[in-house]
Amino acid sequence: MADRLAIAVVGPTCAGKTKIAIELAKLANGEIISADARQIYRVLNVGTAKPSLEERAEVPHHLVDILSPEDEVSAGVYAKLAWDAARDIFSRNLTPIIVGGSGLYVRAIVDGLFDAPEVGREIKTRLRNRLHTETPQALLDELKHVDPEAAEGLLPQNYKRIIRALEVYHASGRKISEMRTDSPIRPDFKTIQFGILVDRTTLYRRIEARVDDMITSGLLDEVKEILRKGFDPELNSLQTVGYKEAIRYLQGNIRYEDMVDLIKMNTRRYAKRQMTWFRKDKRIIWIESTGRDPVSVAKEIVSSYSAE
Repeated sequence: MADRLAIAVVGPTCAGKTKIAIELAKLANGEIISADARQIYRVLNVGTAKPSLEERAEVPHHLVDILSPEDEVSAGVYAKLAWDAARDIFSRNLTPIIVGGSGLYVRAIVDGLFDAPEVGREIKTRLRNRLHTETPQALLDELKHVDPEAAEGLLPQNYKRIIRALEVYHASGRKISEMRTDSPIRPDFKTIQFGILVDRTTLYRRIEARVDDMITSGLLDEVKEILRKGFDPELNSLQTVGYKEAIRYLQGNIRYEDMVDLIKMNTRRYAKRQMTWFRKDKRIIWIESTGRDPVSVAKEIVSSYSAE
């Protein structure tokens, strides 16, 4: 089974991955598995640039719209869901096309993961509350005490990684740094990864246009409806660029103009972090897409993929 091959299309937000992947799926007789940490949630539509219903009708998409915003999913859980989807696609003699910009999730899907313990909601809530009642530095200091190796190199602003390591420790009594040395659970297929390159000027112009389009397409109405349904604005799923700024505006904490500027700035920063992450993986084959249509990029991927 390990000779089965999936294709991954990765890169920063606004690189054009969705349209390229759809064309690739047509050429490679495939179906798409989303590796986006937010598109997995129902009701988060406008702010996640989720594939449209028309696009999903054109090519089947997996791991889109399957969870409530209240559900939390780790990279390990995500990988297992993706592996199940890939096996289903392989069973029908089709090609899984893994698409997304969530680097940690892509890595878990491609390389496998250690078997992390289940973490109860009480532990998650308690640690998240401490992030607000204390400081990120206080949580980092605790991690330095219980798991110095996991804390090494972390800064207070890396609070998500700090909290994850503390979750594992409080749930299991084991250090996450020790668990990472355990024999990992690996997928039963191989993946070839292609990264989508876009020059910075073009990428930032697309980010500006996407944010403007999100606003005019009803982002604020979507967030109002999410809050009206009673979802806690502190949910991890809502701590996402676009949603967190919109919530601050609706709560009266920032001006409309500041909200728009912050979404654009934070999206640019997110794209930069994504590229930093993916460039560390030397297995990724980079495809220049600036000024090209999705079909030509997809054809180049197929040519490279076939030559491997």
